[in-house]
Amino acid sequence: MTAIARLFGWFDRIPDAPVALILRVFPALVFWQSGRTKVEGLSIKDSTWFLFEHEYALPVLPHELAAVMATVAEHLLPVLLILGLFARLSALGLLGMTAVIQVFVYPEAWLTHGLWAAPLLAVAARGPGRWSVDYLLRFERGARL
Repeated sequence: MTAIARLFGWFDRIPDAPVALILRVFPALVFWQSGRTKVEGLSIKDSTWFLFEHEYALPVLPHELAAVMATVAEHLLPVLLILGLFARLSALGLLGMTAVIQVFVYPEAWLTHGLWAAPLLAVAARGPGRWSVDYLLRFERGARL
């Protein structure tokens, strides 16, 4: 057996469950932190309303609705993703937000958005892994991570 084959054999021993957890946690934290900047207590900050009206304005949604939707999503979806509850749907929701930000808000930030999208796509495609509520509830029977 070659040295490279032995090295790859060691990589094969890395358990899937912690890898899947990492794929869920880190992009979730990015969105959670963003959501926390949009609120003060239980209220959306004035600066958030201003940003959605001027900098984050979308061609399809009124800025008031977009501000509320983004703020709620950035608080709810990361929690669900970290818990691994409805994880594939949560990952798809955050992936959709990433696409909207990329296309309509910051198109020059494709590298950052790609780094968010890659783990979210992995969770959407492969599931949240064995260390998840989805797995415990048997929503994910054939967990591949």
